[in-house]
Amino acid sequence: MRLGSLDLHVVGDGGFRLDGGAMFGVVPRVLWERLKPADELHRIEMTTNCLLVRSGDELTLIDTGLGDKHDAKFRAMFAFEEGAERLPDAIRRAGYELEDIDHVVLTHLHFDHCGWNTREVDGTLVPTFAKARYWLNRGEVEHARHPNERDRASYLPVNWEPLFEAGVVELFDDEAEPVPGVRLVRAPGHNADMCIVLLDGGDGERGIYFADLVPTAAHVPYPWVMSYDLYPLQTIENKKKWLPRAVAENWLCIFEHDPETVMARLREQRPGKLIAEPVLPRAESVAR
Repeated sequence: MRLGSLDLHVVGDGGFRLDGGAMFGVVPRVLWERLKPADELHRIEMTTNCLLVRSGDELTLIDTGLGDKHDAKFRAMFAFEEGAERLPDAIRRAGYELEDIDHVVLTHLHFDHCGWNTREVDGTLVPTFAKARYWLNRGEVEHARHPNERDRASYLPVNWEPLFEAGVVELFDDEAEPVPGVRLVRAPGHNADMCIVLLDGGDGERGIYFADLVPTAAHVPYPWVMSYDLYPLQTIENKKKWLPRAVAENWLCIFEHDPETVMARLREQRPGKLIAEPVLPRAESVAR
């Protein structure tokens, strides 16, 4: 898909499942299950919509999915989608090689967002994208290295420490713009230093990659916030900051974890009630 001067390709790393109650916090199951049906273990279907962005001659990858370093117990716990196309193959199907990527930008360092940062080669963990600079928020790295009991399980050092050993990390604080039109902006709530990604293709063509601020289209309503969020009231504050702007300026919205509504435009159905109108169905959103 083209967004002004930017070329966008959704590249997935397969599906997984998380507990529906945890995904919707205080929202009653009778409400959220209408939109996201749960399985017999109360888990809802999730996916990993990473994004390739070509800006001029530079290629940027936003988030890197689940990766391939998990054992069978871990994969079963989160119901990894068996036989799914994984991120490296999705990138190749989009017409690129792993070595073509110039920048990898990470919204945060939870395992489902940074798994393909590294891979094992001859028993050693190395950066998956050999030419790329990896952009990480400084505060997020500090927290990932010293997590608390509540979120320790979400952080796996194998996904980022080899990057520091290889000397390929670019640290930033509140904002960073690795290439023109791709800007990381800190948006706390899910954790203290998670970032969203603002896309600007010029001529008024803009987009937003929500990461876990709005993980699926079902999370567009302001109070529909995950129990996984460390600072849920900050999540709501940031939703109230960014969602109205996406409506007013007709931004393209990308939902990282929604297997059905990948890209959408937001509309105000009535005062205070926003809805997501899909731009492309799933089959057409995935890059070919």
